[in-house]
Amino acid sequence: MSYCEWLSCTTSRPYRLPSEAEWECAARGGAEHSLYPWGDTPPEMLPDYFRRWKSGPEPVGLYPPNAYGLYNLGDNVHEWCIDWYDAGYYSHSPKRNPQGPLNSSRRASRGGSWRHHIKVARIAARSSIPPEFKYTDYGFRVGRSLIT
Repeated sequence: MSYCEWLSCTTSRPYRLPSEAEWECAARGGAEHSLYPWGDTPPEMLPDYFRRWKSGPEPVGLYPPNAYGLYNLGDNVHEWCIDWYDAGYYSHSPKRNPQGPLNSSRRASRGGSWRHHIKVARIAARSSIPPEFKYTDYGFRVGRSLIT
């Protein structure tokens, strides 16, 4: 979030972390019923699977992007979302553009990481950790609201 604040000040454009809903929409790339950002092929069936991610994330863009042109959604690092986390939130959330609970002790994250990508690589899979934690398999991508 600090990086997004810095980037916003530097560029005079409002950058932020994506919400869980935005992340999921981006990961789907228009394919609403796919299990993974790359389709329905399980991670262990991806090309070079057993040679990838031996000691850390791989360089972005080694494999094709999704239909929206986004790389490595679901298979490189867990990505922080701006939402606070509640495991049961989606059982009572708005159906369109849910914003997450107002507070919690954990922030939501999405996507599989190089350490345990199979478990959370599915587009709909959710994870979370306290915001003060730092791990080598966590990262982020920035989002920006488009003003029309």
